[in-house]
Order: sequence, then C-alpha cells, then structure tokens
Amino acid sequence: MECIVHFDVVHQEGNKSLRGLLFLDKGERPGEQELVQMFKDMNFDVRLEDREKLIFKPVKPDKFTEIRITGFNSGNAGSKEDQELKSIVANLLPQKPSGL
Repeated sequence: MECIVHFDVVHQEGNKSLRGLLFLDKGERPGEQELVQMFKDMNFDVRLEDREKLIFKPVKPDKFTEIRITGFNSGNAGSKEDQELKSIVANLLPQKPSGL
C-alpha cells in the first residue's frame, strides 16, 4: 500500500512543504526507521528529535533546521483522518489572526 508523507522542511528563510512516498503493508503506519530512510533517500540525513510532534533534526549542520511531518495519506477513499496527528499539527502551526 502506498503512503504519502506530507512534511515541512524548515529553513531560516521559511518553510517548504514537500511529500514523500512509502510502501507499507496494508493497515500499517510508517515507523521511525521507514521515515528516516525515506528522508535519507531524499538527501536529508536526519534523526528523530521529538516522537510526539514528529520532528526530525539534521544529523550534521545543514541548510535546514528541522523537518516536521504534517500528515499521512494512504490513498484510500475510506481512510479516516488521524485526529491525534491533526491536533499535533494544529498546535505546531502559527495561529492566524481573526478577521476584521
């Protein structure tokens, strides 16, 4: 089963949203090793810094400061949203000011 991983690469100049692709057995979620290997295949040499917030830091100083996973998509029309991940992502994103 294909799993699309949505993530932001944080640079001093700003964030860049990217996606990665993993192949997993049906019903599985990506683990730390699968995610680290996916990033390595994309030339990001990282280690897991915060397991709860899904934040990865570069192993050696690099042009980016961290990678934040923002979501997973298994591609199934009937797949449910991960409410815990959605909550974590909502807390990581800057709060937008209310309208006028």
